[in-house]
Amino acid sequence: MEFIYRAKFEDDPDGGFLVTFADVPEAITHGETRKEAMSNAQEALGLALRGIVQDGRALPQPIASEGTPVAVDAEDAVKLALIQAFMESDISKSELARRLGKSENEARRILDPDHRTKLGQMQEAMAALGKTLVVSVMEAA
Repeated sequence: MEFIYRAKFEDDPDGGFLVTFADVPEAITHGETRKEAMSNAQEALGLALRGIVQDGRALPQPIASEGTPVAVDAEDAVKLALIQAFMESDISKSELARRLGKSENEARRILDPDHRTKLGQMQEAMAALGKTLVVSVMEAA
């Protein structure tokens, strides 16, 4: 899954820009300048998506076709992809821990959307789930 969602930037009557996402209605933010609004949009998007998986819900698909593309922060994207892969795997956290050769507490931390996990550990967990991480680079909006 690519973690790029389209945002709508509107003039805010109080000044600056209001930013919303049709695919992630929980992600709403503001910025005095367009640059600040874009930065805040990336942060709000990551927070909203982490909250969605924290609630045990499936991540929304980025289907909106209009608006400015906003990519989720790279660390958030990898963590979200890992959590999504785990949810789709239909295995327990105990089984993931066994596959990783780690304690169940360590597996829980790796799957905690708010816990910072090293990239190497996330790649190892992805491999244990039969997935591989692919990185791409695109022009900034």
